[in-house]
Amino acid sequence: MAKYLDPKADLTFKKVFGEQKDLLQSFLNAVLPLKEGTEIESLEYLTPEMVPENPAKKYSIVDVRCTDNHNRQFIVEMQMYWTEDFLQRALFNTSKAYVRPLEKGDGYDELRQVYCVSIINDIAFPNLKDEFYHRYVPANIDHPENTIKGFETIFLELPKFRPSSVSDKKMMVLWLRFLTEINEQTKEIPAEMMENKYLCKAVGIVEQSAYTDAQRMAYDKFWDEIVSERTLIKGYFRQGHAEGRAEGRAEGRAEGRAEGLAEGEKKGRYEVARNLLAMHLPIDSIIKATGLSKEDIDQLI
Repeated sequence: MAKYLDPKADLTFKKVFGEQKDLLQSFLNAVLPLKEGTEIESLEYLTPEMVPENPAKKYSIVDVRCTDNHNRQFIVEMQMYWTEDFLQRALFNTSKAYVRPLEKGDGYDELRQVYCVSIINDIAFPNLKDEFYHRYVPANIDHPENTIKGFETIFLELPKFRPSSVSDKKMMVLWLRFLTEINEQTKEIPAEMMENKYLCKAVGIVEQSAYTDAQRMAYDKFWDEIVSERTLIKGYFRQGHAEGRAEGRAEGRAEGRAEGLAEGEKKGRYEVARNLLAMHLPIDSIIKATGLSKEDIDQLI
């Protein structure tokens, strides 16, 4: 009986989507809102590095970048857990890709459509309980049907996905089932996956027998690091927020209570910053993680 690896891991995700253009093309055509006649017909991979990685989240994000026959750019990210700064990162990467031609001295006519697809193995929008697909575009607040073309950011929350919630997009369902159902506990691949040439190929790529012992060790290390990162980052924020709320409650009442909460919240962020400084993380990473200014953090050194 064949055994399989989870396609969400760094090693497997890149083998499926970062090395197989036909699979990435099928996935993007399935999940993006591309109109008939504008589907992706061919892809070319781009160099993935556009912004320095945050060492505190070294393992939690895997991305693949490419351009297509219509001169559009695509960024596909696999995010293993969610924090608020990941939203800002997605928006930054999308806008960065959009304006990059101008940094090289090209004109505005060189700007090209950019799509960022963030696949999230976590709950990112808890207030939208039954929605796993989230599409963001620049839009008129009073008339949201009027949008500005340029870039789109799409978030797919895997924990919320249910095949029954998507009735008219078979390929989207198959690809999301691949990402949510295939893992080390999988004993039998659903027939509908094996009947589809793209999914059948993807399943073959994540079969354990296709990997060396060294690759399997790297795969296991990836999951160990994810658990450590999730525990570390979220633990620090829970600690800082709890301390901030407690101190804020003690400092004020009525109108003064709001001010006290804000002050306590900031002190909580200072505590998080102290912990990250102790880990010898770069100042820029600590600024992004805590929201404090460089001057604030310099006071702690």
